[in-house]
Amino acid sequence: MVIYVVKSGDTLYSIGREFGVTVAELERFNGFRDPNRLVVGQDVLIPVEGSIHTVESGESLYSIASQYGITLDALIKANPDIAPPYTIYPNQVINVPADTAKRTISVNGYAYPNISRSVLQETLPFLTYLAIFSYSVASDGSLNSINDDELIRLAKQGGTAPIMVVTNTEPGGGFRSEITQSVLNNMATRSTLINNIVNKALQKGYMGVDVDFEYIYPNDREAYNDFLTALSERLKANDLQLSTAIAPKISATQQGTLYEAHDYAFHGKVADKVIIMTYEWGYLYGPPMAVAPYNEVQRVLSYAVSEIPSNKILMGMPNYGYDWTLPYRNGRPAEILSINKALDRAYEVGAEIQFNSRSKAPFFEYTQNGVDHIVWFENARSTASRLQLINDFSLGGASYWTVNQLYLQNWRVVDDMFNIEKVL
Repeated sequence: MVIYVVKSGDTLYSIGREFGVTVAELERFNGFRDPNRLVVGQDVLIPVEGSIHTVESGESLYSIASQYGITLDALIKANPDIAPPYTIYPNQVINVPADTAKRTISVNGYAYPNISRSVLQETLPFLTYLAIFSYSVASDGSLNSINDDELIRLAKQGGTAPIMVVTNTEPGGGFRSEITQSVLNNMATRSTLINNIVNKALQKGYMGVDVDFEYIYPNDREAYNDFLTALSERLKANDLQLSTAIAPKISATQQGTLYEAHDYAFHGKVADKVIIMTYEWGYLYGPPMAVAPYNEVQRVLSYAVSEIPSNKILMGMPNYGYDWTLPYRNGRPAEILSINKALDRAYEVGAEIQFNSRSKAPFFEYTQNGVDHIVWFENARSTASRLQLINDFSLGGASYWTVNQLYLQNWRVVDDMFNIEKVL
């Protein structure tokens, strides 16, 4: 598969003619709703063998071969016009041969119960697990109710394992430290919660449980570990899997309520899968930047694999972007955008999509009604760059937040780079 970057004057017809592919094939493969709404700098996936790579500053044939998981010799043979000493230059286009030896990975997708059924049906072939969000815990150890029966049924029909997600969120959203404090430090309440989780998972037909407790008070760290130990034992006795979602740390001593109670080494021992939430550097109330910058994700994973068995780790992947009003003002929220909405906006305002080489993420700027904006989002190139970290660190796979919006190019990239495990 080739990731082609749209240039000024391109049309789907001219792009297809260059690669010997019809417009209809490009529309279907990319999930384009309107073939006439191309944006300069936009990615178009070409369904052909192999790919092309545009050289960035500082790259070598060796680094590019490593990025794509192929041998240096294979890359040299695919580019006979590059002679010794094999010097390459920024913006040079080189051929990357297809890699037929793909790894098999697990792919998790979080979904709210209100996900469109058509989006769900298109997404399930690319998922190992469907994590349905979420059962909220109350201070007395009880769980709320959610409308998950149909999603569980459809997941199983699609060969995807449904996972029950348990959170310390309050009604209306938002993680509450006080909830976990009450539950984790009272033995009777903790036992009640574990019974409720296991019974609900068995009653509903879930294949496992994902615990997503966030903003736990730092002094509740050991109580949280004890809770996970007890829950793990009960789940294993019932042939159910345990996964945990943890904050993106770069050291064991990282400060902050989001981080301190998440004990990487312990989660690596007790959980079957560990989902690292490697996103939200660019966030709703924060300053404009990429949601999941490549360089920051790489730092987190470098630490994570020193504490957690790499094959247990699922790297978090965002399926959204943000539109910030400029100049940035503390406390003023950005606008959350689906990736398709971001592309639509770029077209509507006549923007040109740029690609940041450090964060390996797309962005564009525009002015509307005299107000400046910047949008950071995801595309095929940012997806491919970050997914390559799965190979670099020998991870178990990826986890998407969320799959409620369909961005077909993402799944094409995943499918091109990996075999997706099916456990049912």
